[in-house]
Amino acid sequence: MLSLRTLARAAPRISRSVTRMPLCSTVIARPAVAQSWKQTVKPAYAAFSTANVFREPAGEGDIELIAKLEEELKHEKASGQEDAREQQASIDYTLEAGQWQVKDVEGEQEVVLTKTFGNETIRVTFTVADINNLAEDPMDDLTDDALADEGDYQNKPAENEDEALPPTFPARVNVTIEKPNNGALLVQAVIQDGDLQIEEISHFKNADIANAQTAEKDWSRQSFYAGPPAENLDPELLAFWGRYLEERGLNLEFQNMVTDYIAFKEQKEYVRWLDNVRKFVAA
Repeated sequence: MLSLRTLARAAPRISRSVTRMPLCSTVIARPAVAQSWKQTVKPAYAAFSTANVFREPAGEGDIELIAKLEEELKHEKASGQEDAREQQASIDYTLEAGQWQVKDVEGEQEVVLTKTFGNETIRVTFTVADINNLAEDPMDDLTDDALADEGDYQNKPAENEDEALPPTFPARVNVTIEKPNNGALLVQAVIQDGDLQIEEISHFKNADIANAQTAEKDWSRQSFYAGPPAENLDPELLAFWGRYLEERGLNLEFQNMVTDYIAFKEQKEYVRWLDNVRKFVAA
């Protein structure tokens, strides 16, 4: 039995064929209608079947995968919306207060902050990838082994015990401070637990080498003397370097903002990734 869609597609063609036929006799008109009907049925059926084949999923698990992706996407969009708005407001406040300009490209991992301080141009870069390096407490394994044979009372929370802190991750930041005709400083540091730990301080006569936005410049930078490891510096001298950066806006509030920004952007990129792969599988 022909489907309604096939009949709907065939009917206009029949009508046009009948209109063009001469009305001399009904005997002549009938074969023309029958012939038009036969010509119409085959293309309509073949076109429908071919389109249906191309719409079939490439694998048997595609439908289940799409459903799971949609479920995850819905969950991520619905959960933590209020916290995300508060986090965004806090980040924006810190950036505005520090007069930072933001370069945050959708789909890219690196974030670039820039500002001016006197005759200096300051550039801070960090990456979302650092959130994958969640810090683990080295005492966890020792604690588990030591308490393995003790009673269940050990697992009961003590009165007035502080809530467990969320896991932290080391956020690596590169800070370049450039002065006209004087090259640039490159400070490599790690932010963790509200503390900025300087690892290395280098000076380059060419500011482009300090920024090293290409692989070629990064390779060239490695051939220069980078200075001693910060841990080998006099503690008092290292403290002055910390104050130097703090006066340029890399204070405690800024450090907390960086880790918040990484977590916030990573969540947005994850939701975007879910949506993109869902659309790809469903296409």
